[in-house]
Amino acid sequence: MTWEAWLAVVAAVVAVAALLLVGILWLRQRELRRRIESPRNGPDARELRLARDVDETGQLVAFVANPSKQDVPALQVAVRSACQEQGLPQPLWFETTIADPGVGQTRAAVAQGADVVVAIGGDGTVRAVAEGLVGTGVPMGLIPLGTGNLLARNLDLPLSDPMAALRTALEGRDRTIDVGWLRVHRWQSEIDDPVSDAVDALVDEQDLPRDHIFLVIAGLGFDAAMVAGTDEQLKARVGWIAYFVSGMRHLHGRRTRIHVRLDDQPMTSTRLRSLLIGNCGKLPGGITLLPDALLDDGWLDIAAIDTRGGIAGWAQLFGEVMLQGAGVRNDLPAKIGRIDHTRAQEVRVVVQGGEHVQVDGDIVGRVTELSARVDHAALVVRVAVA
Repeated sequence: MTWEAWLAVVAAVVAVAALLLVGILWLRQRELRRRIESPRNGPDARELRLARDVDETGQLVAFVANPSKQDVPALQVAVRSACQEQGLPQPLWFETTIADPGVGQTRAAVAQGADVVVAIGGDGTVRAVAEGLVGTGVPMGLIPLGTGNLLARNLDLPLSDPMAALRTALEGRDRTIDVGWLRVHRWQSEIDDPVSDAVDALVDEQDLPRDHIFLVIAGLGFDAAMVAGTDEQLKARVGWIAYFVSGMRHLHGRRTRIHVRLDDQPMTSTRLRSLLIGNCGKLPGGITLLPDALLDDGWLDIAAIDTRGGIAGWAQLFGEVMLQGAGVRNDLPAKIGRIDHTRAQEVRVVVQGGEHVQVDGDIVGRVTELSARVDHAALVVRVAVA
């Protein structure tokens, strides 16, 4: 069988799997709406009753919600009813905006005395709320309504049951986790000419570099190009499968020459498809990219991903990812698709020609120089009682 025929077979299998997953996602979305819209009926209402007694005042809960998520209006009614039934104070409710995706709202909630701040939305909302809570000691709860729900996935929180997620936010235990910070030191010039270089120099002098928080994985190269090329309308319809579709279009992208320095070690150079800098490693679809990464170990886990040989290299790489998620490592040297793992507390990266960079699925831009560091035990999160 020719490689074109094999590729057609693979495409057909992927298409069938995508259709099945779309159907599953549709059924889950319908069940999610049913749970939200009838919180007082049947077992759903009983699930909201806390297992512990609250004192006369109770904890003040603040919610920071992304209003673009279609289930938010009904969820607002549900969470207010839940707090009232538990004898808690009237909760604080904030909504994100394009100008402020949640950092300012979170800081306002803390200033008003919130005992816990619950992020309602996708990974971008979670990142913004986390940024507002870092260093405060105020715990963050999560009601995931996004595409990837990356942090919730790594914390083993309910992904398709907002009422169960609310219960965890109200009665769960607190634990501290690390956060990562990515800083862009030099952006790629859109136009490579003296005028553009002068503008870049002026920006470097007047605008201090900004730190971008990440809770799961930051990356450059293939993964960031995949995120940047994802169709938003398709993502709204089929969820994280849209990233897979975008990834198929970038399989034949070029390998990138990068220079990397880990902590105080000498800088090294290599060519690869993608460089991942992670705080934890679970992704949708049962994929574990960083099997050794722990949320609270004080380290960044780094994966250098490279492939050769076209589709064959990517197929081997995909197999290796599946195996390492199951705890099996392939250490054979002769591989056309491979992932090399290491760890550090600080990483410095220089990219010749520039590359897309993403943090937890949000595109930062195209950069030529960046650094990343870990902030140990900087954030408190609410998780299920063990």
